[in-house]
Amino acid sequence: MLKLYNSLTGKVEEFKVTDNTVRIYACGPTVYNFFHVGNGRSFMMFDTLRRYLEFKGYDVKYVQNFTDVDDKMIKRANEEGITVAEVAEKYINEYFTDADGLNVKRATVHPRATENIDGIIALVSSLIEKGHAYESNGDVYFRVRSFPEYGNSLLKQSIEDLASGARIDVSEIKEDPLDFALWKASKPGEPHWSSPWGEGRPGWHIECSAMAKRYLGDSIDIHCGGHDLKFPHHENEIAQSECANGCKFARLWFHIGFVNVNNEKMSKSKNNFFTVRDLSKVYGYLPLRYFAVSAHYRMPINYEPGIIEQAKASLERIHNCLTNLKFLAKNAVDGDLTEEQKNYLSSFKVYRDRFEEAMDDDLNTANAITAVFDLIKQINVSITEGQPKTVYETLAHKVEELIEVLGLLPKDEETGDDDAAIDALIEERTAARKAKDWAKADAIRDQLTAMGIILEDTPSGIRWKRAEK
Repeated sequence: MLKLYNSLTGKVEEFKVTDNTVRIYACGPTVYNFFHVGNGRSFMMFDTLRRYLEFKGYDVKYVQNFTDVDDKMIKRANEEGITVAEVAEKYINEYFTDADGLNVKRATVHPRATENIDGIIALVSSLIEKGHAYESNGDVYFRVRSFPEYGNSLLKQSIEDLASGARIDVSEIKEDPLDFALWKASKPGEPHWSSPWGEGRPGWHIECSAMAKRYLGDSIDIHCGGHDLKFPHHENEIAQSECANGCKFARLWFHIGFVNVNNEKMSKSKNNFFTVRDLSKVYGYLPLRYFAVSAHYRMPINYEPGIIEQAKASLERIHNCLTNLKFLAKNAVDGDLTEEQKNYLSSFKVYRDRFEEAMDDDLNTANAITAVFDLIKQINVSITEGQPKTVYETLAHKVEELIEVLGLLPKDEETGDDDAAIDALIEERTAARKAKDWAKADAIRDQLTAMGIILEDTPSGIRWKRAEK
């Protein structure tokens, strides 16, 4: 039974759904820049949760939004001399480049705030009608004190405690300093839409409630986000959604810990961040994915170059095992398995069980990776040549199905280099070496190297693999 920590209750709980469908809403990026490793960790861990639910047989409906209009985007548009819509299109495309590189699967739907203005206006109108919101000078604010549970859901503070704190915006046009904006009156030069309250644009928090409602319904199973979004963003989502819909918004809240630099939270505001794009040019994407899943998702994790280098080396061990098995399978023949061979393959089930036990324990990816390496170690010490092809293919599948859940399975390279053509070049090189035509053999090896192909001499012949990017 899968158990997950619920930020709403502060407990690890058994995760259950009634119809085998899991409805997940995940907070996506504000698309005004490349995303950094801290953001990336959240996206990768949301994706790992989704992959594991699918691994367990659930039908997952996964929604991850793009915030494509806000103050930061307006500022970036002014800096680059383009429209806010052009900024959004540019950085949404850049998001997908990096997310695809990190093996983050595309969501069931990636809605944008600007594509859901009608739903946002309808939700705000409903809140006004029910007395939970009010218009003031073209703005619309949520009346926080109309929702007595405000603050207690995720922040675990009462309204009175919040009112006496310093994390609130004081404004003459609001009934209460705690009230937050649902709709903002337009300012010169800003994108705006017509509404019952005049020209304006949505506040940040309301877009997520509107899009979750449209694509997943009034109540969802899991809401994902970074730890820093608990307050005010997620607390506000709970208040406005539950007041509008009259039911619990999300049953389980799944929050990801920070990535730190020198033990301080990585963030754009502190200018201590590293973008995934820049680091991928140095290490490749998959080592960053390994870095993300190597620690428990709720724990902070410290970034440093040495850790990424270790991740790269660990990945190479995994991928080398797969390369070896596929090489052996390529040179093996089909044949029926003996009882001994069947028992040999069955003996590896224990590692899948250990992997699943770790993942069931609040998505403990660190222990799951340990199970993967124990599986690989056992394969490396026990595998022999001369087995039927099925043996090698079955073992490769046992590794692949587990690292696929973690997002560590390398994608097929789309280089245009056909495997058969590579094999033909290797055979040509082998023939040249037998003929002692060293110049031709070296030239072919250089050609293969330029194609990103690494050759390894083994007792069973030449083995090749594509270099990690």
